[in-house]
Amino acid sequence: MRTDVGPDLMRRWVALSGAAAESVGAELIARYREPHRRYHTVDHLAAMLSVIDDLAADADDIDAVRYAAFFHDAVYAVDRADNEELSARLSESTLAALGAAAELIGEVARLVRLTAGHTPRPEDRNGGVLCDADLAVLAADESGYDAYAAAVRAEYRQVPDEVFRPGRAAVLRGLAEQERLFHTPTARARYESAARANLAREIALLTG
Repeated sequence: MRTDVGPDLMRRWVALSGAAAESVGAELIARYREPHRRYHTVDHLAAMLSVIDDLAADADDIDAVRYAAFFHDAVYAVDRADNEELSARLSESTLAALGAAAELIGEVARLVRLTAGHTPRPEDRNGGVLCDADLAVLAADESGYDAYAAAVRAEYRQVPDEVFRPGRAAVLRGLAEQERLFHTPTARARYESAARANLAREIALLTG
């Protein structure tokens, strides 16, 4: 039986924002429980935060990265192309209402927008950690990766196979053609080879 990660997410949110912000955290976590989600859920958020913990030494502002993880998929709908932008705007308004410093608000929003393409600059240590955490699932073992791919397909369940398969393959090819999938030294060493093998395998299944 899967353990509910909600309490741990709330603990993490309160550690970042303080107990006074608990109701805001509850509203934010509830977004990741929306019924249309199958992959972009509380489990994905919890997994990201765990990877961020592992990569913390590679970030310049680990709190900004953790905030960005909480917000990066706060707005998510498969029929929209502006999820990251809307999520970034939500981070700006929410953190401003909590009295966060302008510098933090700007950095969190920038990081959330960065997840639209996962292409941080080489010197962008915060962006590297966030993007690596978001894509770490690509390096899962075979069963874990297959569960991820199935969950993504379930989110697009209204899209027929003849449309989904070439579209998904194009997205995966775009990732596979990048010079490097992961940006921090730790993530490259741990994840790069396995992720590329998984991408190649799914592309072959989609196009074979």
